[in-house]
Amino acid sequence: MRSLTVRIFVATCLVLAPALALAQTSSISGTVRDASGGVLPGVTVEAASPVLIEKTRSVVTDGSGQYQIVALRPGTYTVTFSLPGFSTVVREGLVLTSDFTAQVNVDLKVGALEEPSRHR
Repeated sequence: MRSLTVRIFVATCLVLAPALALAQTSSISGTVRDASGGVLPGVTVEAASPVLIEKTRSVVTDGSGQYQIVALRPGTYTVTFSLPGFSTVVREGLVLTSDFTAQVNVDLKVGALEEPSRHR
């Protein structure tokens, strides 16, 4: 009888473990704007952390400058915001706990234009 109880317990754990792991995930979301306050669609937002199996997860801001990176494991993240023509913004040390949504809004500044080097 005890053997049957142990088997039922193990089977229950195997079935519930993925659901519990998913329930403990977190997310990062926010809005990206330019220096004048206008929203910026098309910004690549990358969350990087050693706790992620794939090491990085990327999304692109929508037409209203908003983004959301979901199903992130608890841990410490570096979030990078990039768009051609704008300076890249990096936010380091963002700590996500279980069942938490970090709100990270950023303003991107127009990047310096680089002139091609001329060799004579």
